[in-house]
Amino acid sequence: MSALAKPRPELREALFPKQVLAWYDAHARDLPWRDSRDPYRVWVSEIMLQQTRVAAVIAHYHEFLRRFPTVQKLAAARAASVLAAWSGLGYYRRARMLHAAAKVVARERGGTFPHTAAQWRELPGIGRYTAAAIASIAFGECVALVDGNVERVLQRVSGERLAGESLWNAAESLLDRGRPGDFNQALMELGATVCTPRTPACLTCPVINLCTARGELAGIEKPPRQKRREIHYALAVRDGEVWLVQRTQDASLMAGMWELPEIPAPGNHSKHAFTLRHSITVTDYTVKVWQMPVAGEVGGKWIGLGRMNKIPLTGLARKILRNAQLLALPAEPH
Repeated sequence: MSALAKPRPELREALFPKQVLAWYDAHARDLPWRDSRDPYRVWVSEIMLQQTRVAAVIAHYHEFLRRFPTVQKLAAARAASVLAAWSGLGYYRRARMLHAAAKVVARERGGTFPHTAAQWRELPGIGRYTAAAIASIAFGECVALVDGNVERVLQRVSGERLAGESLWNAAESLLDRGRPGDFNQALMELGATVCTPRTPACLTCPVINLCTARGELAGIEKPPRQKRREIHYALAVRDGEVWLVQRTQDASLMAGMWELPEIPAPGNHSKHAFTLRHSITVTDYTVKVWQMPVAGEVGGKWIGLGRMNKIPLTGLARKILRNAQLLALPAEPH
């Protein structure tokens, strides 16, 4: 793209918020958590959306709120029930911290939510970005935020590889003081749908006239090289029950979660049921599932299919059971 005059910072600060908000008002995606400024719902959605695709969050969001409609219900729930509702979203530490923070709000704060970003950061599992998102969206606090999408937009608009505090300062300088929550959502939306990592849609961008890079910094984010690995699981079913094993409570990943037993690659005498793909961060797994008897693995037990939505299954276990048509897909929200 041909080089154009670099927009003056004062012009950008004056026009950028107006143009981004006008675009957002016309093009914002219809997402269920945007129907309410209720801090509990905003909080749940923000935690779910961390490192997770929007499409994957929507069904879980509805089901989680059905099970735990208030912070008091969440605080009173067993950890296993919370993890079961979270199953499939991954990064389970988020669920544990959400549960811990709910107990603080319900028991120590009498059900009263913090109003400022600084107060939100005092709760377990709430970092700078999440605190700013909740405080600005639910309570209208004039506080800027930076996530991966915002970072990309600000770097391209400024034409600089901003990082650290300079990024937060840049976000603060552009914040719309009248609609901080909407502006923060608009900026994230712009990065998610227009100013995308590898192929930004610059010609449809509402702030192309204020952007320095105009796509020239499209290569800011280098996707990590994906590793490939093959893994095998045993699927044993009898009389409406499946044999599952539970990870230890001190496991470094997904502690206490239930899954199918992982096995070495079986010989030809075993029956191969199916193969599926599964990705976790930078690893692409080829998952081979085998129908075979189990050998009484430590920590394992037969669990009825009717209980599968009540125990904390790993996302991969849930995917395997659905592929085997042993577990129904979640119902569509009404």
